[in-house]
Formats: sequence, structure tokens, C-alpha cells
Amino acid sequence: MSQAPAKIAVIGAGIMGSAIASRLLEAGQAVTVFDLDSAKVSALAGKGAGSAASVAAATQASDFVILSLNHANIVRAAVFGTEGVAEAAGPGKILIDMSSIDPVDTAQMSKKLADETGMKWVDCPLSGGAPGALAGRLTVMAGGDKADFERARTVMQHLCANYTLMGPSGAGQTTKLINQLFCAVLFQAVAEAVKLAEAGGVDAAAIPAALAGGRADSNIMQEFMTKFAARDFSPTGRIDNMLKDLDSLQAFALKTKTPLPMTGQVVEIHRLLCVAGLGARDSAEMMRLLDGMRQD
Repeated sequence: MSQAPAKIAVIGAGIMGSAIASRLLEAGQAVTVFDLDSAKVSALAGKGAGSAASVAAATQASDFVILSLNHANIVRAAVFGTEGVAEAAGPGKILIDMSSIDPVDTAQMSKKLADETGMKWVDCPLSGGAPGALAGRLTVMAGGDKADFERARTVMQHLCANYTLMGPSGAGQTTKLINQLFCAVLFQAVAEAVKLAEAGGVDAAAIPAALAGGRADSNIMQEFMTKFAARDFSPTGRIDNMLKDLDSLQAFALKTKTPLPMTGQVVEIHRLLCVAGLGARDSAEMMRLLDGMRQD
């Protein structure tokens, strides 16, 4: 006997939210979408999603509410603001926050929602981007109660290849910050390695194959070194979005008095690129800085 479709609200239909909703629809789930941009909602409605007039209405129609939003203040407004999640929340519902926001904010909002409505919260920031969501191959690092984590698996099984409980509320967000630390530092390392290879007369595009399986090997080197060497600036992720996560990382490090000297340098490199007007561009733009900001 086939399992009945889960009733899922997706709040936020940007690049990630649309990919998440599309994957869930493909998996046969009952999806209701809310976004301030009606065109984005209409695109998903064309794939079979229901549309809601407000976050509260989407929550009312669903057992699981996925948030895919950019900042903690937007998450807070979506949950506790007028016609937000809290107005239609209840003990039988679970909020799955797939945004990347501050761990302390997450823990505070999770407690507030549970105390005031009984609705549980699992923080589920992701790695893998829109392509990973569409393929159901995301890596998701979760924070929350184990029972709630397992209940959320009803939804996450359609989106994830790797779904791991890291600890209590906020632990998923902390792990996402660690993920972003690795990515940002490794992007800079790849860019510098490309320049060093070029200076030494070595074909930088041949480096990933030459170092495959060794200690220096990584998915980022394998995926991006050839791209960086070719000065291929086609979009895979925005520099300003990475800076947003790195700023959250540094703020959390200050709260916890954690020294991050290397990360600090990489944060400022991202800030320089944003000031240079490259924030909306791909991480390969790091090569422009090392090339002396040439635009050729």
C-alpha cells in the first residue's frame, strides 16, 4: 500500500526554494508555496503546487513547513510576523528551516515557537545547492530533538543523500558555518594554486588529476580548479551569499571567543570582491583579484 503524500508548505521560492519544491512535487508530495513574488509561485503552480495567500495560510494547509529564506530577520518575520507561521502553528506540525542563519537566533526562535504554539523546529541548512536539491542529493546537517529529526525525515528523504543530526537546536546551523569555512578557504586555496601553477609553467587544469587520491585532494579542487584556470565565470554560487554566511560565522566566533585567523583573511577577500562590484558573480571571480582585477 503506497504512503499518502505529505502535506508540505515551502516558504520562499527563490533558486533554492523553487528547486526544493520542484523535487518534492516530482516525488509526489502535496506542496503549497508562498512567496512575495507571484511569478515564482505561478511557475511552481504550473508544476502542480498549490499557492497560498500568506505564510499562515500555507502553514494551515500543511503538516511540514519548509523555510528557504536569506536572513534571520526574514525568518523571524515569516514565523512570528503578521500572518506568519505562528498564527497557524500547532503541536502536530514541524518547521524545517533550510535557510542558513545564526545558530543562536535559531535556538532562540525554536524555543519561542515551541513554548508559544507547541510546533517543533528542526534547523536543516544544506550543502549541494539547487542541482543537489533537484537530484535529491543534498547534504543536510540538522539540529533539534531526535524525535522531530526523525519525523522530518518524511520530507527530507526526498531531498537528501546525507541527512545527519548534529545536536540540539542550532547545531545544524553551526555545522553549516563550518561547511562554509571549509568552502571559502578552499576556494581561495584553489585560486592561489592556479596562479602558482601558471607562474611555474604548469598546466593548472592538469593538477586535479595529478593530485587525485592524495592528501591535497578535495571535491572543491576537483570541481573548481579547471573552472578557475579557464577563468570560467559562469554562475555556480554568489560571492555576496558566501560573504553573508562568513559574516554570520565571524559573529558566532566572536560570541564564542573562537579565533579564526585564516578565515578572517578570506572574509576580507570576499568583502573586497563585493566592494569591487562582483558580489553577484561566481566564486571564480576570485581569480580577477589575483589577476590584478583585469576585466579581459
